Amino acid sequence: MQPHDYWQTIHPPGSFDPAGPHRDSFPAGMPDGGQMLLPIRSLADGRHGIASLIINQASFDVLDALAASLAEKLSPFRPDVVIGLPTLGLTLASAVAQKLGHTRYVPFGTSRKFWYLDELSVPMSSITTPHQQKRLFADPRMLPLLKGRRVVLVDDVMSSGTSMVAGLNLLATLDIEPVALAVAMLQTERWRSALCACGEGWPEKTRSVIATPLLERNAEGLWEATA
Repeated sequence: MQPHDYWQTIHPPGSFDPAGPHRDSFPAGMPDGGQMLLPIRSLADGRHGIASLIINQASFDVLDALAASLAEKLSPFRPDVVIGLPTLGLTLASAVAQKLGHTRYVPFGTSRKFWYLDELSVPMSSITTPHQQKRLFADPRMLPLLKGRRVVLVDDVMSSGTSMVAGLNLLATLDIEPVALAVAMLQTERWRSALCACGEGWPEKTRSVIATPLLERNAEGLWEATA
């Protein structure tokens, strides 16, 4: 597949063997059994790899399916407000809010507007931008939408967990605890320790549509899921 061909189609159940080994793509399973081929990205050590999802490059049909499934999983939490994490989480959060019947969502941002306040920000990094020094901001004008409400925090992918932890830290400065965390994809299991460090119960309050394992090259250079 060409790079621009990924994230465009959800294939019927049983189209691909998730057991592998895999050459370039990993078939992630949807809740209804459908499969989406995700490109495999090699990590810095050259030995391990991860399946990649870039949701703002996905087809509208794929985005719609991911948002609908995530909204269904979040519905039992009865959220009043969906908060989106930048950058790619904003695309998903907007779609999830619509699926939940909301008229809007609240975006957090990393671009500092002149009316933003330093005390309404926290440091932020992610696996895709590990060397960028960023801060996560809450727009002070949006605070009336959050206070006393049942909020869910949405990102596109959770891998190391650092972006989600930044969102939790920022909400803590506002004395807000979300009722749930949500992502389109859980990427490996590395995120668990980061969330547990924020307090008990966060992994149990996390919802996702798909989950993908850490991959490792075998002797033939193909990718297999690690134990």
